[in-house]
Amino acid sequence: MTAHKNDTISTGVSDFLLNCFVRYPNWQLWLSLPLSLLFLLAMGANAILLITIRMEASLHEPMYYLLSLLSMLDIVLCLTVIPKVLAIFWFDLRLISFPACFLQMYIMNSFLAMESCTFMIMAFDRYIAICHPLRYPSIITDQFVVKAATFILVRNVLIPLPIPILSARLHYCWRNIIENCICANMSVSRLSCDDVTINRIYQFAGGWILLGSDLILIFLSYTLILRAVLRLKAEGAVAKALSTCGSHFILILFFSTILLVFILTHVAKGKVSPEVPVLLNVLHHVIPAALNPIVYGVRTQEIKQGIKRLLKKGPAAALHS
Repeated sequence: MTAHKNDTISTGVSDFLLNCFVRYPNWQLWLSLPLSLLFLLAMGANAILLITIRMEASLHEPMYYLLSLLSMLDIVLCLTVIPKVLAIFWFDLRLISFPACFLQMYIMNSFLAMESCTFMIMAFDRYIAICHPLRYPSIITDQFVVKAATFILVRNVLIPLPIPILSARLHYCWRNIIENCICANMSVSRLSCDDVTINRIYQFAGGWILLGSDLILIFLSYTLILRAVLRLKAEGAVAKALSTCGSHFILILFFSTILLVFILTHVAKGKVSPEVPVLLNVLHHVIPAALNPIVYGVRTQEIKQGIKRLLKKGPAAALHS
């Protein structure tokens, strides 16, 4: 009897189907245009930022290395989620294999945590730059960036690792339709015949340990920055510091607000349409990725000048060749 049951488990379900806004087919058409434009903007803006930082020797500094890391994370997150969602919208390619689903699940959990951690390191960088400017060159060094990148990588590769492992170990007897556009952990786990309490607890605890601790440290950094900025006596210094940090803080707030709204809509399931958290989850992988290079990069004078120099070099190099 057990053998027969195991056969059913192993052969009954070999793929998942992503049910992406099937109740509202018109949404697919209307969403596909802004989503594809945001995807192109995110890819293009992050690529330009990476090329500019790589080519311009004046930008080979710790702050810009952190910006490069953020851009690379944005590109990976976008490529993991958006092409599949657009393939569902345009070609109805809803099928996703077990390995592909659990890989997507892991990358989303791991890289979102890496992005949150990078925001935290960048907030610390701004705190040192504004609150301890004389000590900045001795604290924020290339070595510091290497250590920070290692910490970001190790912490956020290892802690989210049990999430797809726990989901992959569950028995999926016969249900294989995921009510989502992506392989979110709980959307997949609830299809299982097994008890998913451990999955639920680990997802919740892991999320709050990683993202919660990052957000607390980010808010602490910007509170200390604000306090230091308001004490500045130099004319225009307050406005300049608030302009730089304000745009960073708004972006981080947007990143965390979407997560918070997503969590709250999951908690208040019966009171909101099930499509709302799905839409928020998709947008969360593309809007910050499109805005990050603009807010962090284009609003930074040195990067703007670097992009202008690169654009001037391009035609000049073409004429010279």
